[in-house]
Amino acid sequence: MSGRFFGGRAAGVVLWLLVFLMFLACCGVAFAAETMVMSVGVRGNERVVSDYILGVVETRPGEPLERDKLQSDIDSIYSQGFFSFVDADLTAVPGGVSVVYSIMENPVVEEITFEGNTVYKSEVLMREVFTQPGSVFNRVFFRNDLDRIQEKYRKDGYVMVRVADVDINGGRIKVHIVEPRVGDVIIQGNRRTKTHVIRREIKLKKGDLFNVTRFRHQLGTLQGKGYFEDVNVGFDVSDHDPDVLNLILTVREKKTQSIGINVGYGSESGLSGGLTYTDTNFSGLGHQFEVGFDEGQEARYWTTYSSPYMDRETYAWRVGVTYRDFTDRYYYHREKKQFEYDETSLSVFAGLGKRFGRAEEWSWFFTLNWRDTDYSDPHNPIEDYYNDLTMWGGRNFSGELQFTLDKREPYLPYQKGLLWDTALEQAVEFIGGEYTYLKYWTQARYYLPLNNLLNEVVDVNGMWSEDNPVILAARVRVGSALDSDLPAFARYSLGGMNSLRGYHSRTFEGSNVILGNFELRVPVQKSFEVVGFYDVGNADNDMDWGTLHDNYGIGLRVKTPMGLIRLDYATGADENRTYFGFGQMF
Repeated sequence: MSGRFFGGRAAGVVLWLLVFLMFLACCGVAFAAETMVMSVGVRGNERVVSDYILGVVETRPGEPLERDKLQSDIDSIYSQGFFSFVDADLTAVPGGVSVVYSIMENPVVEEITFEGNTVYKSEVLMREVFTQPGSVFNRVFFRNDLDRIQEKYRKDGYVMVRVADVDINGGRIKVHIVEPRVGDVIIQGNRRTKTHVIRREIKLKKGDLFNVTRFRHQLGTLQGKGYFEDVNVGFDVSDHDPDVLNLILTVREKKTQSIGINVGYGSESGLSGGLTYTDTNFSGLGHQFEVGFDEGQEARYWTTYSSPYMDRETYAWRVGVTYRDFTDRYYYHREKKQFEYDETSLSVFAGLGKRFGRAEEWSWFFTLNWRDTDYSDPHNPIEDYYNDLTMWGGRNFSGELQFTLDKREPYLPYQKGLLWDTALEQAVEFIGGEYTYLKYWTQARYYLPLNNLLNEVVDVNGMWSEDNPVILAARVRVGSALDSDLPAFARYSLGGMNSLRGYHSRTFEGSNVILGNFELRVPVQKSFEVVGFYDVGNADNDMDWGTLHDNYGIGLRVKTPMGLIRLDYATGADENRTYFGFGQMF
């Protein structure tokens, strides 16, 4: 048999009835107004059993013969999908007629092949196909097989893939799949932002398979840069090849310069405030420039300039300078407040980094730091206070090399997977440096969606969507140094809103650190979530790993046009503390 996916059928029911009635009249057969059906059968089937075929037939022995019902039977048998031809034969018998459905079976499937598929190998696609060699070809079943193949493509983001044709030659079936590819990527509407700054965020290149999931993520990343009010996408089929899509990105730019006013009050730091000028797209190059100051007991003045984008060909870099003038700060030793002091410091840094690895999951960043610190005027001390601070002033020059492995899923609207950092910091007596030490630390962050697990334990009735799931987030950090006594400015420290939330900033300090943060982030609405958290850790010179400090608490996260607002209430060993800030803690 040679043909296409959709076969034909002959059904001359009306003609058969007319011929049959004329035959009865010519033979002088007397019949009543209603011709009775005496028997119903089927012939021509070799592999499809008769009972299965007749199971859809409404014409029954002992009932009157009806033309419409006979035609409906032929349609029903043909709709079973196993046959290329169906007709009905009528034979006069004593008392009425015998109805025999004459069918021609489709060929037995010998092999199924695919062409045009590059995303999946043929054996992978065959797992979606229920039709197997050795079975009678069924149009209905095979159409469902093709739907499952297309659904597999769609689920993985290849929404424009289609089955273009199915050739059936005897028992050999060939499925032709078209996987559209990217043609030209056209960018328009940008006046200030350089075209290459936009283009580098769109990873799809000419000749790549079009994947809407990855493309949507890339558009989200581009939109998240904050350079544009809107990014619209259009598709244009190539004039030369209908299976090639040209992508047209139309952007509408917005101002990226802003002035921020900072006003705050701390129970220990008092009233503070300042101004910040920021440009997140300096000169349209995607560079970030910031200059600002804060006045009060913790005064700061700073300026930074950076190019944060990096890939295998492009280096990221940053430079900056900060001056701090802190007065009446508290110094803690082993959780106990010792005295107040003043601190001034000037720091300058410059760094350079790049991605590497086949999938660009790895990156490195090297930073040079120069710092001049002065601790002075210890006052309001407790009796028999401990001073391990003021002798550590002076200049320091160090270099830090950090490696990062990012195994998070890149095409999801939430975080999932592993992010791992490790770093070495070496201080040397160079360019005025007065200290030599080596520090090293490593940190792992892991994000695990819990929807599937929760659905097995309790019926959540769709409370949390796939795009906004419950997430268990964990961070573990361990650090140490070759020297047991680090300068005060180089020590690891814990306490405050970004480490141990139940303790004052820098309550624990030392040359060794261990920290664990665990959060259960539960969405309540699309822009609102409740967080339960637990923090545990310690920092000390002579680390007793069995002596850890912990806290627990509850927090709120609210998504706003200004960013994610964070509010945490933590219960520590001695007091409860409340924090307000922006962004997740990790």
